[in-house]
Amino acid sequence: MLANIVVDTFLLGGWVMWPILATFFLALCCLLDRVVWWLRLKATLRQAAQEEARTAIGTGDFSAAWALTQNTPDPYLRNLAEGMTHAHTSMLAAMQLDATRLIEKSEARMWVISTLITLAPLLGLFGTVVGIMGSFSFVGDEQLAPARVSGGIAEALIATACGIAIAILCLLPYNFFRKRVSVLRASFERWINHTELLVKSAKEHGHDLETFASNRLSR
Repeated sequence: MLANIVVDTFLLGGWVMWPILATFFLALCCLLDRVVWWLRLKATLRQAAQEEARTAIGTGDFSAAWALTQNTPDPYLRNLAEGMTHAHTSMLAAMQLDATRLIEKSEARMWVISTLITLAPLLGLFGTVVGIMGSFSFVGDEQLAPARVSGGIAEALIATACGIAIAILCLLPYNFFRKRVSVLRASFERWINHTELLVKSAKEHGHDLETFASNRLSR
């Protein structure tokens, strides 16, 4: 029964409901993709190992820190491995480039969701305008014209309602994901800056990461 009502309402909205439906499915796919990506990222985090790596870097135990960065899915530890690998050239630049790649992945398909937030209501408005134009074509035609016009306007508003509903569906998750990207970027900045400070501290105590990197590459 409910399925019949949904189908009937969809058909009353006119032909523009088909692009609106395509917009809905595209939005749903993009949102699900982002949910899965963030859940996978969260599952890779190893907070304890991160703290161990920081402690090892700070005490100049670069071998222990390097061991923690191997064969791990944690993006922060892999970022540290990238920096340690290029410590003889520029550790900071290597870590920043690696972090940028991950942040770009976190922003993937966000532009699609942003576009759909604007496009869906416009499609709905377009459908309403087309529907109203069709309804007023009955003006001056027989006694049934007023009823047909009012009925046509009601049907045309279905498209606008659906378009606004899709925009609302996208807007809240979009802002949430934008916030998550911002938090991730800030988290990587703190991680990189803290690592740089730890490396400098270790160097002052006679532990040179550049020498460690050079020796490792020469093996």
